[in-house]
Parts: sequence; structure tokens; C-alpha cells
Amino acid sequence: MRASVIQIAVNEDESVEARRRRVAATVREQAGADLVVLPELWTTGAFAYEEFGREAEPLEGPTYEAMAKAASDAGVWLHAGSIPERDPDGPLYNTSLVFSPSGDLAAAYRKIHRFGFDKGEAVLMGAGSELVTVRLPATTLGLSTCYDLRFPELYRGLVDAGAETLVVSAGWPERRRSHWTLLAQARAVENQSFLLACATAGTHAGVPQAGHSIVVDPWGEVLAQAGAGEEVLTVEFDPGKVAATREQFPALKDRMLGLEPPRRP
Repeated sequence: MRASVIQIAVNEDESVEARRRRVAATVREQAGADLVVLPELWTTGAFAYEEFGREAEPLEGPTYEAMAKAASDAGVWLHAGSIPERDPDGPLYNTSLVFSPSGDLAAAYRKIHRFGFDKGEAVLMGAGSELVTVRLPATTLGLSTCYDLRFPELYRGLVDAGAETLVVSAGWPERRRSHWTLLAQARAVENQSFLLACATAGTHAGVPQAGHSIVVDPWGEVLAQAGAGEEVLTVEFDPGKVAATREQFPALKDRMLGLEPPRRP
């Protein structure tokens, strides 16, 4: 399986419309990949809180339309990162979109864990409540977004739902880059899954971004990692390694906590 992880630079001197066109063109250039992944809130920047309300769009808004067309043109599965979604009957959400190679919406995931400690995203956006997986021909994706990476129980839930490849779309700050790499490897190892983590580059709202998007295998080995700037990280991996790893080292079968108690007859 071939994946392209597109680490987008989000800078304030580029309009959302211009960035949307540029990213769509970059997605089209990935024809031949099986999966393409974009970062979190790349239209606005994950820390540009004042832009969330101004740039929020309905689920099937301009970013949806541009990414659906790009996925179809390239013939790829596209995790289009996340957008500030405006629900007409509720709050804003940090919502990830996944498109099939035909351009159809395969899944939408509303971020469950909001960052900000009672500020920023934590008060401006609503929390999602549902774990989301997407079945591809070769693997099942488990979706997550940025701050979710700090909550291992979410990934256990995704694995229980059949996930074999974990995808993290993020706008992670440079000042905590060491946590980014550490947690990515930990989530891959403890869930015996591939993990593809795509972050933004650049600086938005005065917050330098970590970049360093990363792909990790089920043993925690780093298959590829980007640098600090805008970059397309391309990697090939064998999804069959997940089942082989879980059979060779069946740690998940020894879980004792977090499981439903057996039902009495």
C-alpha cells in the first residue's frame, strides 16, 4: 500500500481560497497512491481561533467540494484533514472528511478531545461523540485528530472496532514536538497498528508548527518522517503486517481492563 502524507504549510499571508486551490493541486499530483492524508484545520490553522467562526463552512461546503473533486481526479482515498464545520442546528465542530477514489464521502469524524484547557478550541467548538473507522480495500482506518493522540483509550476503541491503520490529522505546536513523536510511536506499539500522523508546517496565529509528520509500523519502527517545512512524505507499507504482528506477539489478547465483563447465562 502506498500512502502520501502531505505536510501543508499554513501561513497568514495566503488566503484560505488560495490554499484550498494549492492543496487540491497537490492532491492531484498523488495519483498512483492508495491513500493521501492532509493535516488538521489546514484551511485556517489550528491555533487561529479568531478565524474559526469567519471561515467555518457547512459539511458540504467549498473544502468538501474541492477535496471530493481532487480525490476523484487522482483516483485516491483521501483523508482531507479537518475543517471548522458549521452545523446549522448546533455549534462548530472540528470535522475530518474522508473521500473514496470516486469522490464520494466515505466518513466524517468530529474531533472528540478539544484542546485549550477551557480556552480556544475547547470553548469555541463542540465535542464529537462517535469513533469512526473506514474500510479500504487493503486495511481499515481509525480516525483521530491532534489532541486525541494523548488519549490511548480512544485508540483502543478504534482497534476494537476493527482499525488496523490509525490516522492522526494534526496542527501540533513545535514547542511540544518531542511528545508528537513519542506518542505516535506509543500508539502504534500498544495497538499493534500502522500509524500515519500528518501535521501542519509554518506559523499561524503566532504559533510555530511542529511539522515532522511521521509513519510508524506496528513494532514502533519509524518508516518515514518529514522535516519542519512543507513536504510530501511518501511511504509504502504492507497492511498484512498488522495481522502477522498480532499473531506473532499477541499482547492484545492479554488485555484485562477496559473490556466488557462476561455476560451471565
